[in-house]
Amino acid sequence: MTNTTEKSHSISLKVANKPGVLVRIALVFSRRGYNIDSLVVSPTLDSRFSRMNIVARGNPKILGQIIIQLEKLVDIVHAKDRTDMSVVEKELALIKVKCSTEERTEVLQLCDHFKAITVDMGENYITLQITGNSDKIDAMRSLLEKFEIIEYIRTGKVIMLRGEDQT
Repeated sequence: MTNTTEKSHSISLKVANKPGVLVRIALVFSRRGYNIDSLVVSPTLDSRFSRMNIVARGNPKILGQIIIQLEKLVDIVHAKDRTDMSVVEKELALIKVKCSTEERTEVLQLCDHFKAITVDMGENYITLQITGNSDKIDAMRSLLEKFEIIEYIRTGKVIMLRGEDQT
């Protein structure tokens, strides 16, 4: 039975750029029975730190406890749930679709509509790159299912606060 209070949360962390930090963060989620749905780690302007964006689904109250526990870890500068904040949010997906030359025009029209680009093409397939929010990528994938999707690879969300404040 699915808990109706569960929803997807976008969490941003600034962490020390040291070995073992990711393992300690994952353990905090694991001990509470949370699965990390997506994880993106990237450098910051200061090489001593990294930025992490984690997406996890679950009860907001338990997630609040996880964030409190994360902030207690020595190598965590800060951890914040950015779910209901004004953020710029993007993902990238690569989708390889089997299509004949006759079907290619329709696939390219979908690309045009979703502002996707082709990154590889062969006689019987086309590989597309799409960027945007989760809903946009989900919609494109759904429309491409009428063709045979050969391979589908997707990054996690990257998020940044809007305005002058730093994430």
